[in-house]
Amino acid sequence: MKPPILLYCHCQYAQVIADEVKRATLQRLSDSGQPFEAVPDLCELSARRDPALARIAAAGPVKIAACFPRVVKWLFHSAGAPLSAEHTEIVNMRVLAAEQAGDTMLNPGLSANLPSGKVTVADTPAPPTTER
Repeated sequence: MKPPILLYCHCQYAQVIADEVKRATLQRLSDSGQPFEAVPDLCELSARRDPALARIAAAGPVKIAACFPRVVKWLFHSAGAPLSAEHTEIVNMRVLAAEQAGDTMLNPGLSANLPSGKVTVADTPAPPTTER
């Protein structure tokens, strides 16, 4: 399996992630020399249905440094770009310390046993029903 795409969300507008954690995680990614994508705010990209979300979701395994996994999966789903439950890991910067978030992002492969919150099949959004 190819290495995951690394995606960092700066959570610019909601500002629900500690600045220290965001700065340290971004610095760790920058210092690593590994390619990664940084976006100002996934919420904004989702609201605009930005095509970048579809590109990222379709590209294969992905690790996303952002907030709660359920939020991130629904942001992608709302933008029409559902994430693969088997190939996605959300590194929750709201609950991890700065060093742990950076280390988790750079840990090869997907690591389901960490408290970062892997998106699972049970978490996958179901299509809306037409029953009332």
